Amino acid sequence: MTATDEIVFNNQLLAIILPAGFHEEGIRFFTPDTFSQQLGYMKRPSGYAIPPHDHNPVPRTIEWTQEVLIIKSGRVRLDIYAPGSRTYLESRILETGDIALLAHGGHGLVMLEQSEIVEVKQGPYAGETDKTRFSPVAEDHVVYGKEG
Repeated sequence: MTATDEIVFNNQLLAIILPAGFHEEGIRFFTPDTFSQQLGYMKRPSGYAIPPHDHNPVPRTIEWTQEVLIIKSGRVRLDIYAPGSRTYLESRILETGDIALLAHGGHGLVMLEQSEIVEVKQGPYAGETDKTRFSPVAEDHVVYGKEG
């Protein structure tokens, strides 16, 4: 099993990175129940069945867009910024098969090689009103956190 990597700032969980090499028996969720995006992992034996089911309508209020990035191929630098101030904190390298849930704060991506990324986030899409763009960290100020 390869451990997950959590990026925390001022006791607030900003991101969870699930490395491609993560393996664990059974089911495990990495996100708190309060997150509007839930990130889980399942490893089940052959023949294991999940009964058919449908999801009931449940009213939910979503205040912040949370997104999940799945690195389908390539290498990507993920830059993490503090919530509110947009101060650069640190970076991580994501590789083929890695998954990152971006929960709070700002983020930017730099493709270190040709990359394919699958992104999953809440809708409906609100266009440019959903985000505020700001200047990226200067290349000579990039700091790699855990596993960097």
